[in-house]
This record gives sequence, structure tokens and C-alpha cells, in this order.
Amino acid sequence: MTREPSQLPEVASVTQRLAVLLNAGLTPSSAWQHVARGQPAESVAAAAAVVGDEPAGAPERIVRASENLPSLDRQAWNSLAAAWFVATQAGAPLAEALRTHARALRMLVHVQREVATALAAPVATARMVLALPALGLVFGALLGFDTLGVLVTTPIGWGCLVVGGGLIVVAVRWNRRLVRSATPTRAAPGLECELMAIAVSAGGSLVQARAVVSGALDRFGLSSDGDHLDEVLRLSHEAGVPAAELLRAEAGELRRAADADARASAAALSVRLMLPLGLCVLPAFMVLGVLPLMVAVISSTVAGF
Repeated sequence: MTREPSQLPEVASVTQRLAVLLNAGLTPSSAWQHVARGQPAESVAAAAAVVGDEPAGAPERIVRASENLPSLDRQAWNSLAAAWFVATQAGAPLAEALRTHARALRMLVHVQREVATALAAPVATARMVLALPALGLVFGALLGFDTLGVLVTTPIGWGCLVVGGGLIVVAVRWNRRLVRSATPTRAAPGLECELMAIAVSAGGSLVQARAVVSGALDRFGLSSDGDHLDEVLRLSHEAGVPAAELLRAEAGELRRAADADARASAAALSVRLMLPLGLCVLPAFMVLGVLPLMVAVISSTVAGF
């Protein structure tokens, strides 16, 4: 169950550093150059900081550099590109938007670590139990019983191999499905509301801001927040208050809700992973390790009479 290292910590770090440098007064091009130093040449951050390119081209370079990454990592980089794009198109300040986005990414990094922690004990136990059949074969050989011969040369052994192997395959697939169900699928909950807050903070019309945000979501392959944006804009219009703060508050609420759901899924994962262990892995050990040894013992005992 080896997985590629997630790039979410890198995206969060790059986003936070960009926010700090921009807030300190650096130009976007200079900020990218400083952030890209020390990054591998093939990294997304380095690709976005190509010398001589206009800073407005950074989102397109991010998309090109991240297109072959796993879905969650690609979404994270593309959400950074979308925030950069919207701020550039609307003429809005970018530093605060990136700082908020970095907080959301760090929340996702924390959830990933909780999932990894929930996996650690069941995976270690499963690996130990999967090693027991081999130990059973060695133990049987030390006692003078041909356990391996029973597995590979007798119909009973063939049946044990088929049943035990099938149980192990089912356990592995079941584990992977449980892990996928507990892994967040969106890198930036509340992103649409956050992008809209960036766009309207520049002072443009709601219609123009809505068009820029919709275009960014389509352009970078990101999902919307459903009806939340419409509800906030309706509330802002009816109450006669600026929409930016309401939008940021809604984005924060969506992130907290996603965080709570992810934490609950991660907490339940450690318990759910015991099901394939108890229903598949342990029976596989009995079929592959214990039953052939019993057959070998009985066969040698009968042959001795």
C-alpha cells in the first residue's frame, strides 16, 4: 500500500511564502523567483518562475507543470493558479488571498497525516499476519513436516492456495477502497467563495466578478461550491452590505465543515480497517499456514502406522 508522497505540503509552503513576499512589497515575478530557489528544476514552483515570462503567465505554467500529478495535488496547484489568475484579472491584492488559501491547504495536509496515522496500526498488523504463513511453513519444516509439499502437490494444498490467495486479494482491495473513501477529494473547499471575495475586493461589479470566477473554475478544472455563492450574494444584496466579508466567512465555514468531515472519516478509518483484517487476513493465515500444517501432521501420523 505504498503511495507517492503528497505535494500538498509543498503547495501550502509555496503559497504561504508567496503571500509573505508579496505582502512585503515584492513584485509577483520577483516573489516567484525567490520561492523557486532551492526547488528541483522539474518542480511546479520552478516551472511557474521561468525567467523573462510575465507574472500573468504563471497560472498557465502551473497547469502545464501539474497536469500529470495525482488529482488532489493537481487540484491544489490549480487552485493556487486560479487565485493568482482571478487577482490578476480583477486587479485585486493577492497576498491576503494566498495566505487564506495556504491555511486551507495546511488543514488538508493535517487531514492526510491523520489518515496515515489511522492506517499505521492496521497496516502493520496486516503485514505481520501476512508473514505468519511463511513462518508456519518454516516452523513445520523444522518439526519435520512437509507443509510446503502439502501446499504445492496436493489438491487440499491447491485449494488452500486459491482460497488464501483470494482472501488476501480481497483484503488488499478492501483496504484501498476504505482508504480512498476516507481521503479528501477536494483540495480547496470554499474556493469559489474565496475567489469571488478576491474579485469583488477590487471594486468591480458583481457581474464582472462572477464572470471572472466562473471562467477561472472552468479554465483550471476546479469544482464550484454549489449554491453557497448564490446564497451569500443574495444575502449581501438584501442586507445592503459588502459581499467580500460574507464570502470569506462562507469560505471559512465550508473549509471547517470539510475539515470536520475529514477528521471524522479518518477517526473511523482505523476501526473500519479492522474488518478486512479480521474477515480476510486472519482466515487467510489459517488457510495458508495452519491448515497445511495440520494436514502434514495427520499425513505423517497416518503413514507411521
